[in-house]
Amino acid sequence: MTSDLNELMVIYPEKLWLEISDQAQEHAWRLSKLKSYSHATASWNAYLNNLSLHIFLAWLKEDPDLRETVNVWLDDEQLASVWEVVNGTMLTIGDTKLVLIPSDKSNFQELRIPQEWVDIPNWAGNYYLAVQLNLEERWFGVWGYATHQQIRKEAKYDSLDQTYSLDVEDLITDLNVMWVAREVCPVEKLEVEPLSISSTQVEKLLEQLSKFTFYSPRLDVPFEMWGALLAVDEYRQRLYQRRLENQKNNQVECSQSLANNLSQWFENIFEVGWQSFDAIMSSQQKTLAIQFRSDATLNDPRVKGAKLIDLGMQLGGTAVVLLLGLTSELDEKISIRVQLHPANEEIYLPPHLRLVLLSESGKTLQEVQSRNHDHLIQLKKFKSHRGKIFSIKIAFGDISIKEDFVL
Repeated sequence: MTSDLNELMVIYPEKLWLEISDQAQEHAWRLSKLKSYSHATASWNAYLNNLSLHIFLAWLKEDPDLRETVNVWLDDEQLASVWEVVNGTMLTIGDTKLVLIPSDKSNFQELRIPQEWVDIPNWAGNYYLAVQLNLEERWFGVWGYATHQQIRKEAKYDSLDQTYSLDVEDLITDLNVMWVAREVCPVEKLEVEPLSISSTQVEKLLEQLSKFTFYSPRLDVPFEMWGALLAVDEYRQRLYQRRLENQKNNQVECSQSLANNLSQWFENIFEVGWQSFDAIMSSQQKTLAIQFRSDATLNDPRVKGAKLIDLGMQLGGTAVVLLLGLTSELDEKISIRVQLHPANEEIYLPPHLRLVLLSESGKTLQEVQSRNHDHLIQLKKFKSHRGKIFSIKIAFGDISIKEDFVL
């Protein structure tokens, strides 16, 4: 047991703190490697969830007062199809559903729950546990929990990454309160709007979302369609298998099949995954909003759009926001400003992150790289004619994502 863990147990005695053993790590790593995943983020996600699940189940089995059977909601094959695209794991204890949401971020300030675990009827849980894994100091902690009803009433919904979040201070810290509530109160009936999808829509979505990417495609389509697809085990399994097949076939091109039409941005029409500047500002990402407001270069463009992008494990799970600002000029050209910002309350961009402007033929026209403690990076403002095609690439090491644009 590390001194760091001892200190946490003294400072926060009401919370659950457990040691991460070598055996637990080896077990979780072995399980995560038994299944294949199409991208590195999903593989790491599987490891964190396997580790959380192993440690928490072992702790539950040592509780002499727990007489009900504890089950993992899905079998190993189905769990792999979940972790391919979403973080989190559900356990059932009698009629009660517990959802573990693990994070390995060192600066743990909030419980951030993917929308899938709240708004898909058969995924929704009664209780959501904020799990932190400190792999360096080798400890497992539960900062507290929230109920489904509390999330509905109090959580901040972030449309940018489709999550509900509660500050750590708003969580119920003592797990004993949860166990007592289960004993004295009937299990809460969860009220979640049903989701539906047609067979035609399913086939179109499977075709679109099974293309190889270095990230989960969960933000690439409206949630109503995405949630309805995941809710059906057969559809989710087919998506998982097809993504694996595409990955094995070396379909590693991450660019979109269709270019983003910037002309439509002037009509406030954005492609799926993109948001208007006002929508970004109205979200709950305070750090990002402050950066946007304080940047004088963003006051000029008439139209601004942004997209959340996750490059995966190579960035330690850190997401970034790609921002484009457009201004119509007197010479009938469009001036374009491109910036990259950190997301999810992060203050700095990861170092060595490259932002690249490419011509239609793929020639590099501009490139800038982040350094230590960069709040943002940006390309020099450039102009383009209507009908012109260009691309913006975000790269980290050998991993890259490319967005194509047409005016």
